[in-house]
Amino acid sequence: MGIIVGDTTFSVKVIENAVVYAEEPWSDHWVPFTNFDLLVPPVDTGSIFYYKEPSHGSFAEIIDALKASLSQVLTLFPPLAGKIEWNGEAGENQFHCNNQGVDFVVAVADVELKELNFYNPDECVEGKLMPKNKRGIMSIQVTKLSCDGIVIGFANDHRIVDGYSANMFMSAWADITRSKTTSIRPSFERSHLKPRSPTTYSPLIDDVFALFQPPSNPTKDINDVGDDYIVVNRLYYIKGEQLIKLQMLASENGIKRSKIVAFASFLWKQVALSMEESGKHSEACNVVVSVDGRRRLGDGGDDEKGKLMASHFGNVLSMPFGSKKPQELKEMSLSNVATEVYEFLQTATTKEHFLDIIDWVEEQRPRPLISKAFVGGGMSFSVSAGQRFETMDAIDFGWGKVTLGSCHVPSGRKDCFVMTMGSPINNEDWVVFMHMPKKHLNYVETEASHVFKPLTADYLNV
Repeated sequence: MGIIVGDTTFSVKVIENAVVYAEEPWSDHWVPFTNFDLLVPPVDTGSIFYYKEPSHGSFAEIIDALKASLSQVLTLFPPLAGKIEWNGEAGENQFHCNNQGVDFVVAVADVELKELNFYNPDECVEGKLMPKNKRGIMSIQVTKLSCDGIVIGFANDHRIVDGYSANMFMSAWADITRSKTTSIRPSFERSHLKPRSPTTYSPLIDDVFALFQPPSNPTKDINDVGDDYIVVNRLYYIKGEQLIKLQMLASENGIKRSKIVAFASFLWKQVALSMEESGKHSEACNVVVSVDGRRRLGDGGDDEKGKLMASHFGNVLSMPFGSKKPQELKEMSLSNVATEVYEFLQTATTKEHFLDIIDWVEEQRPRPLISKAFVGGGMSFSVSAGQRFETMDAIDFGWGKVTLGSCHVPSGRKDCFVMTMGSPINNEDWVVFMHMPKKHLNYVETEASHVFKPLTADYLNV
């Protein structure tokens, strides 16, 4: 059985459906997909931020301020107020910066912040505090709670907004709301990510990505696999001392591993043990660890190319992965699993690797692509490290620090995803978002309860 935390029996009433446009001046123009954007399927993702009662200002004043600052910030992020559509001149789909605006929902909820079930976002976020992205690239919902706390949720098209980019946008929006200005200047320049001529790449790229094949039975419900294997969202926290223990166990062979390598290795083995317990001995268990290419392509970040890559808005990810049978992982020590993770990650740590991806994708266009880990059967999940996103400090709209910031994946998505984030409580703990089959999460909660703790209002001090 899963863990039950909090009370989620509350209703949400929408009091306004508005559209916010970029303020003048703006120009109608097109922004092409980069070859990294083409590696991302057409799915939505999102972020959600919780705040205690504002230190000043009525809710109406706050909404007016948020709309005004959103209009300003959209002039810096023009694709977010546009849509994806066919550009006849270019002969491909592109981001049309036509200022059709961002859907902006204002709502009230009859629940206090401390009553929310943070552990189970499917109950307190899905369909309540997070908007549906219906017509454009981004939608926003601002909800006032009965305790006067505020929740800001935004859904976006993943083909232009990765975690790094989402943090860039939210930080700039908060800056402008708080102080009327921001130092953040996103770059939508695409020339620095163009392929080489002639294209050239290592055959190892064929081990990372593959052509996307639509499901053979698209009418079948993606969760029609029994209740145990329905993909659900959960939030946990991990104490700093547990992370240090995992790191020590992963480093037993004398080579110190990073915390993210130790964490990914531990979770990979836990999922494999869950599969073993369920009799899925012959299926593959795959773990992807996302690697951001901004620093690699930026030549160290000290020159103009480095600055351009640091401000690049879009996707710049490689997705190296490891694949093992559950029985293999069961018999390996955590340090040996960590060695496997470290070795496949090493293939994606060079500038040449990311240049190879650009050239490889160029030769596949316009065919859809996908991480090779998600091709075929078995269990696959990706791990992304979000600790470098300074959401806890930067997303301050002027009425108080954020109580919790988290990513969110719509419940309908079948791909399994894990993101580690910094804790709002201290610098040692992690908050972990997991979008995984219920069967595996129940196993983790039972067998690794010393590591994974359900995120609660008590932990967040609300």
